[in-house]
Amino acid sequence: MHHHAYLWTGPKPRFDQDALRRPPHPEPPPPTSGPELIQRYRLATVEFPTSDLPPLETAYWLVKPRSIVRGTWSEPSAAAAWLGERLAEYAPRFAAGAYREPGRLAVLLASAGERLKAGGDVSLGFYLEQPAFLSVALVGCSPHPALPDLPCPLGA
Repeated sequence: MHHHAYLWTGPKPRFDQDALRRPPHPEPPPPTSGPELIQRYRLATVEFPTSDLPPLETAYWLVKPRSIVRGTWSEPSAAAAWLGERLAEYAPRFAAGAYREPGRLAVLLASAGERLKAGGDVSLGFYLEQPAFLSVALVGCSPHPALPDLPCPLGA
């Protein structure tokens, strides 16, 4: 197993577009459905797999464009180190001062490291100043424990 890294920052209103953060239903709505439902399904079918918006379910990062993968590691400690670097980089912009504290970040990193060693995913989100949002995730692959049919974005 290996882990892929993903990072997204952007305006909070864009992050709040939940419809674009959900995969489309496996079956299209019946032709007798209202035009609004059909249009929403079409939008989700086109936008979800190509959008860089964080998915509501962490595993679905794996269906996003391979160009947004920020790194891939087979060693959980290396993936955790990348996460630590990103948190240190963004901590000065965290809207909540408590999250900037080194002790709190150390606890987050220790927990993330244990989760990665156990083969799990790590998905964290922070409000930034402006208001903006930071989403950072490390997603297990080959296969994903919860959704083993999802393909590896890098074919690894």
